[in-house]
Amino acid sequence: MLLLVPRNGLGGTYIQALRQGLGDLGYVEGQNLLLEIRSAEGKPDRLAGLAAEILATRPDVLVTSGSEAILTLKRATSTVPIVMATVIDPVALGIAASLARPEGNLSGLAIMSLELTSKRLQLLKEAVPRLSRVAVLWNRANPGNVLQLKEVGTASQILGLRWHDAGVRGPDELPGAFEAIVGAKANGILAIEDSMLGSHPSRIVESVARARLPAIYAFRQFVDAGGLMSYGPNVPDSFRRSAVYVDKILKGAKPANLPIEQPTTFELVINLKTAKTLGLTIPQTLLKRADQVIE
Repeated sequence: MLLLVPRNGLGGTYIQALRQGLGDLGYVEGQNLLLEIRSAEGKPDRLAGLAAEILATRPDVLVTSGSEAILTLKRATSTVPIVMATVIDPVALGIAASLARPEGNLSGLAIMSLELTSKRLQLLKEAVPRLSRVAVLWNRANPGNVLQLKEVGTASQILGLRWHDAGVRGPDELPGAFEAIVGAKANGILAIEDSMLGSHPSRIVESVARARLPAIYAFRQFVDAGGLMSYGPNVPDSFRRSAVYVDKILKGAKPANLPIEQPTTFELVINLKTAKTLGLTIPQTLLKRADQVIE
């Protein structure tokens, strides 16, 4: 039995990728696989209840992603194997002893987001040379986001930027956060990757558009929804690759002995239609480095 707690409202895409990965390895639902799906729907306060619910079914493997969900499951069980489809720096978060030997009952794939946070700020500065004050949209309840915020401070100093703390604890706080962003006279936005924020891409992109500010995101789904730019690993591919961990564990491998993988490729996606709406001219040097340009 395999139970999955999808990370957010984008979970349908990720579940499809996981199913594809499992199918490629010979798993067929209803024959040699029972896949049950639970979603917190972007509400972290539901995670503890979901963890208790799925553990009561005595699963063979758990697949999940995002630091909040992973930490919740880690606290709930030290015996059931947990495959992490994506996680922010698991060593820094105390989830794993090391990437090579994670120890405990967890392994999987890691997004080393601390470095990516700096890179995203650099890309936004390159796209918007006049950028001077960046608003950082993040989830205060996410311990992984707290780590990334420290990197924001360091990178901002290097790039000569000031930054505005636009942290929220839930979607109900988004309207107030954007009012504060406008009031702080920010001229750019960095949205840090987070399952709760990732559950509301259209809502966030629409709020950014009303503020008429350029923004960079972690997930390309935000750009598909009309956002300006995104830079990060291919998350559906991480879910597809997590099937390899599931397969190894079901065949007897221990998570403690399975090294945690890191993504090897990253996507830069730019929406030129949004740039035109903002009156931005994206430098050719940046466009040439983009993996996809939406026109």
